[in-house]
Order: sequence, then structure tokens, then C-alpha cells
Amino acid sequence: MTTLWLVRHGPTHQKTMTGWRDVPADLSDTAALDRLADYLPKTATVVSSDLVRAITTADAISAGRPRLPHNPDLREIDFGAWDGLHHTQVSARDPVLSRQFWEQPGDLAAPDGESWNAVTARVGKAIDTAIALHDPAHLIVVAHMGAIMSQIPRATGETAYQSMAHRIDPLGVTDMTLTPDGWRIGRINQRP
Repeated sequence: MTTLWLVRHGPTHQKTMTGWRDVPADLSDTAALDRLADYLPKTATVVSSDLVRAITTADAISAGRPRLPHNPDLREIDFGAWDGLHHTQVSARDPVLSRQFWEQPGDLAAPDGESWNAVTARVGKAIDTAIALHDPAHLIVVAHMGAIMSQIPRATGETAYQSMAHRIDPLGVTDMTLTPDGWRIGRINQRP
């Protein structure tokens, strides 16, 4: 049995769509980082996306915990041509697709980007592989809002659209436990 601790990276202060674009996290709130590090299991293994905002957040909360190599499969959804654009620019550029992308998540993708189903499969496989290879009692995954949202339905049975309604704050924690009967959700977006 493994408990998965999905941690969103620190704030980036971006006002545009930020997927695979590599932007830093603001980790100046050391008290929040300390609370987060104290909240997470001390014996947990830590893995992060290979984007700098996830790596530096993982570094800040690791506190001597074992680390796995950064994993590109834990990245945020690839917004393709929309990455770096404000939502108003996206809707002006692709009015129908941009609305459907959020209202009917599934196989639709941004131009040159990736679909909800693709990110769900990619992140799920990365998590399953880490669990299979390392059999940790606790696995901390420092990742991104979309990556975290994509995994919630595994434990809740929610649709992708329902899952996207959850708030996932920077430094928020969502925990799930893999039991013999499947995934069980704990708290979503816990702020220690």
C-alpha cells in the first residue's frame, strides 16, 4: 500500500497559460515551505517534474528524504501554441476550441499541444512506474495543477470536467492511497 502526496509547486505569478514553458517558482515564503515539509511524511520518497518550478520546490521540502530523478512525464499539460498567452488571447485566437478544451476535456488539444487524456495517461504511467520500481510507503510527487487534477479521478471516479473544478493552490497537497481495492482519495488541496 502506497500513499501518494501530490504537491503543487510554489507560485509562479504567471498571468498567462503556463505549461511546458520553464518558469521559476517564488519560494520566498520559507515559513509555508517549512510547514509543508513538516506536514509530509518524513520517510517519503520524493520525485518531481523536470521543470524548474517543480525541482526547486522539491528541493525546498525534501529535508533529507530520498529523491528520485526528475521526471519529464510529471510535467504540466503541454498547452502548445497557447503557452505564454493570456486566456483572452487564447479565446480570440481559437474561440471554439478553447471553450471546448475546458468544457469537454478528453481528446481535444491546443494547437501543437496535448489533450487531457494524454496528460492523464502520461502522469499516471509515471506515478505507477515509480510505485512499481520503488514500492514506497509514501511517495511525494511535486508537479503541476493539471498533472494533479488529472489523477484525482483515479480515486474519486469523477469525470475529467468534475476534476478540473477542484482548486489546486501552489504548495497545496492532495493525498491518495493505493489499496488492494484501488485508489482512495484523502484530502484535496490541503494547505498545511
